[in-house]
Amino acid sequence: MNKKHILYSILAILFITTAISGALYIGFTKGYIRMNYPSTNTYPVQGIDVSHHQQKIDWAKIDKQAVQFAFIKATEGGNHKDSMFQENWREAIHNNIPVAAYHFFTFCKDGEEQARNYIHYVPKDSIDLPPIIDLEYGGNCAIENRKEDLIAEIGKYMEIIEDHYQRKVLIYTTNEFYRNYLVNQFPDNPIWMRDILSVPKLPDGKDWLFWQFTNRGEIDGINTLVDLNAFNGSREEFERLLVKRISQKENIEDTTR
Repeated sequence: MNKKHILYSILAILFITTAISGALYIGFTKGYIRMNYPSTNTYPVQGIDVSHHQQKIDWAKIDKQAVQFAFIKATEGGNHKDSMFQENWREAIHNNIPVAAYHFFTFCKDGEEQARNYIHYVPKDSIDLPPIIDLEYGGNCAIENRKEDLIAEIGKYMEIIEDHYQRKVLIYTTNEFYRNYLVNQFPDNPIWMRDILSVPKLPDGKDWLFWQFTNRGEIDGINTLVDLNAFNGSREEFERLLVKRISQKENIEDTTR
């Protein structure tokens, strides 16, 4: 084998290795290759999070043993409402699935304006689990349009929400956003962490309460892929987290109008 053939062979090997590495990186980071399969022995309470992206859900078909809670998108930014929130909220409650509503926090809008959007849309007397703020870069404002003091705006949002619902806000976030903004911030607020590669470990040593472990779950009654989540505790601890609904099922439709 001459030097030219050796060089071509080395280049071919490097190309193949790079291509495989790139494909694996995309597969892992985007969730196409699923890494996490949390045991129900370790995490007995598991659930889903949904939005209009899941389209119309047949909540009656959902296995209540597999889905023991549902986090449902309600609002985004200063005025956007998720088009499927009211139906998802009503039907999940009707089928006895504990619910929480989440707000996608927009980095270029005032915290107070966003809090009012959520309060206007999410009925105070029908929540089971804490109100949720979604803090992530994906789908958010360009860096040049972000509020100068983002943590202050987030804090203002959470202060208004907690005063209204009388519950500590649950913070959903990613590893990247947590490292950049949330280390040693909001120590009293529970964390819902996205980590599709491994069990979450927060850099400041704080415990997490919920774990989004895959974005490619399959559940009967949902025609699309769906995010799956686990609660970090026992069934009894989860029950203590729930808040008894004031309104009865027959009043749910009125409260969600």
